[in-house]
Amino acid sequence: MMFRRSIVILCTLAAAFATHAQQYPVRPVRVLIGYAAGSSTDIVGRVMVDRLGAHWKQTVIVENRGGAAGNVAADAAAKSPGDGYTLLFAQNGLAISAAAVPNLPYSAERDLVPLAPVAATPHILIVGPDFPAKNVQELIAAARAAPGRLTFASSGVGNSDHLCGELFNMMAGISAIHVPYKGGAPAVQDVIPGRVAYYFAGMPVGLPLANSGRARALGVTSKQRYPAAPNVPTIAEQGLPHYEATLWQGFFAPASISPDLGARIARDVESVLKQPETRANLAKVGVALFEDNQVNFIKFFHADIEKWRNLVKSTNLKLE
Repeated sequence: MMFRRSIVILCTLAAAFATHAQQYPVRPVRVLIGYAAGSSTDIVGRVMVDRLGAHWKQTVIVENRGGAAGNVAADAAAKSPGDGYTLLFAQNGLAISAAAVPNLPYSAERDLVPLAPVAATPHILIVGPDFPAKNVQELIAAARAAPGRLTFASSGVGNSDHLCGELFNMMAGISAIHVPYKGGAPAVQDVIPGRVAYYFAGMPVGLPLANSGRARALGVTSKQRYPAAPNVPTIAEQGLPHYEATLWQGFFAPASISPDLGARIARDVESVLKQPETRANLAKVGVALFEDNQVNFIKFFHADIEKWRNLVKSTNLKLE
């Protein structure tokens, strides 16, 4: 009798979880973003939040929690209830931190689950309009002429733009001082007037500045020229043929979320990405789509952590 009652309880619970996934969301959803408003991940995240709200016919709220290379927001998301009402919109800084930053208060591999990717776009190397270098080779020459004196910005220690800079410095054989910020938007406020020499900006932040003349674009980090910036040469074609880096972004949830609900949200993100209005809005901010299912995104995320773990180990780069 007790066994039969336990089976009934388990079946009831399973049915309740399935019903919850089908009805979701019945109240506002909060999306945590670990960077300042106006940063690349924030810009892309807000496009998706707007479109998901329309799809769900429910309020979706962005909460910016900048700091610690996105780890403040990631920690908060990891420790939130797995009911689908707190999500994380993150970028590959999450994988880099998991691979290389010791003593984090959470584990991205254990405490968060990838839901759906959204975008994967190269960075764009920018300097202020009055900075003397007009191309990558001139920037390298300027750094070699003043070893350890030039500065480069990032949106935080261990983020994708930070690793772009470190990789560039290593491959170019130069030394420069890293200056971390709480996002790309505050970083460019010091790059434009020349207080910081260069920055591997996310495309949504850097490309509009370059197009408006408020910054000068020296190169993009993809192997081929980026379609949204066809006149900007790659860094690879300017003397560093093996240089390549990409900024990806996507949705995550607390690991305690039920598999059914996680899969439901992932499918909704995939559906929203297929909508012409979503694609047009993302194209306007200069990003390329990264479309895949949840199973493959989970594999991708763990492979990315391993890639950065191997890179940091081989270069002996310290991200503490």
